[in-house]
Amino acid sequence: MLHSMSTPEPNSPRTAAEVNEEIRALWFRAGGTLSMDERREYQRLVLEWAVASPSPERAA
Repeated sequence: MLHSMSTPEPNSPRTAAEVNEEIRALWFRAGGTLSMDERREYQRLVLEWAVASPSPERAA
């Protein structure tokens, strides 16, 4: 099954806010229940969000 889920560009990392917006849109489209494909996409997005989120070490 092909789907049109976005993937980040290697040379242009997205901000945590941008990834968070995509996570919210995914949940909205899914109506609160994720399919297996949507769960994989959610996991990928959460990892991307964690990388993009400022950590205490980076913020200092």
